[in-house]
Amino acid sequence: MNISQLSKTETELQFQDQIYFLQEIVDNLEDGILILTETGELVHRNASAENICSQIDKSNLNINSVPSVIWNACNTLIQNQLCHQNLTTFSEEIIINQSLVFRLRVRRFNLELAEQSLLLVTIENRYESLKNVALSEAYQYHLTQREAEIWSLYRVTSSYKQIAQSLFITVNTVKKHIKNIRAKQQRFYPA
Repeated sequence: MNISQLSKTETELQFQDQIYFLQEIVDNLEDGILILTETGELVHRNASAENICSQIDKSNLNINSVPSVIWNACNTLIQNQLCHQNLTTFSEEIIINQSLVFRLRVRRFNLELAEQSLLLVTIENRYESLKNVALSEAYQYHLTQREAEIWSLYRVTSSYKQIAQSLFITVNTVKKHIKNIRAKQQRFYPA
């Protein structure tokens, strides 16, 4: 083996390592990632996307298909681009119920390796994202465990009455905890 063959092999191995590394990142993201062709063929999906798609369309047992609501969003982007509008991304919310709200983003992109344009679909579980923000804020503001529970429910848009019912406490207790939480926040962000 000569030097040029060796460097080519090393370059190919480095490229394969980079591809493997990127795939590991995508596969471990909390957000769902779908890569589709413009004809709706599934190229790749991470585990989060598989889970989210099954929550969106419980009746579809085919793991290689994309829920119609997602494909409709992809089609909207494609059609707008065909009409010469400069729409590069399309966003929409999919609401299943109060705790299943997904933010969908579709973006068209080109790869030198692909024969046609591809669609990158990211799906964020809004409920889980807000819950994670609330937990982060609970830590930041040094909230008690009960305050953290209440704040988490509050951040995911539960009413005081809903919070009280789910935690088996009174609405006045919820109000008192929210007032204490706001006071703790004010220490971090004084007016």
